[in-house]
Amino acid sequence: MDLGLKGKTALVLGAGGGLGGAIARSLGAEGAAIAVADIDRAAAENVSNAINQGGGRSMPLTWDLGDLSVVDDNVAAIEEMLGSVDVLVSVTGGPPPGAIVGQSLETWRKFFDSMVLSVMAITDRVVPGMKERGWGRVITSTSSGVVAPIPNLGLSNALRSSLVGWSKTLAGELGPHGITANIVMPGRIATKRIAFLDEKKAAREGRNVDDVSRESIASIPLGRYGDPCEYGDTVAFLASTRASYITGSCIRVDGGYIANI
Repeated sequence: MDLGLKGKTALVLGAGGGLGGAIARSLGAEGAAIAVADIDRAAAENVSNAINQGGGRSMPLTWDLGDLSVVDDNVAAIEEMLGSVDVLVSVTGGPPPGAIVGQSLETWRKFFDSMVLSVMAITDRVVPGMKERGWGRVITSTSSGVVAPIPNLGLSNALRSSLVGWSKTLAGELGPHGITANIVMPGRIATKRIAFLDEKKAAREGRNVDDVSRESIASIPLGRYGDPCEYGDTVAFLASTRASYITGSCIRVDGGYIANI
């Protein structure tokens, strides 16, 4: 199936991580030019090099999403090197686990800037070009916590949920211009983030991490953690011309894990 991404330019935020890296590679394999953005320069370079070695075209970009002052300059650099952004995929990483009560205002502000305001600011920067071309994709990765809040992930549950309302509103505003906006929700995907959360839960409960992981896997109907590539391929489809009638949606990639309807 031709996804119609050849000649398109995609900006993937958080592309040095497990989910973001898989998304960048999936889009690159479909012929899109990829701006691989991450706060970790080495991680961004590793993903960019893998795309280029596979015959794709990409550039690494050091990007601290907490610094809103760099948005215009970073997008301008992408436009100069790869062309105007047609596909924006936002993966903003995860805040530390913890209760929602008792978090300092500084902590809320820090992660609101990096996880929410950054996505909005970057979208506002690239949408005018999408409107001019009459085509675009705005895809935001969140968490299963936006529909079934996860215990001890208070910051994540609250901040990511705000992006769902924003994306749905965005879909209504941008639809007449040929631009779609969708949310993607990972379940338990086998990344360093999930391993970290399993380790933290095991330490908090005084249990063996393997037991925690087995218990988690037992709650997934497909009986395993997801492969990051499966997540990346889902996002690539949503970015494609084949998904032109999907907008304002929340897509679950969870192996049946999320219990809510």
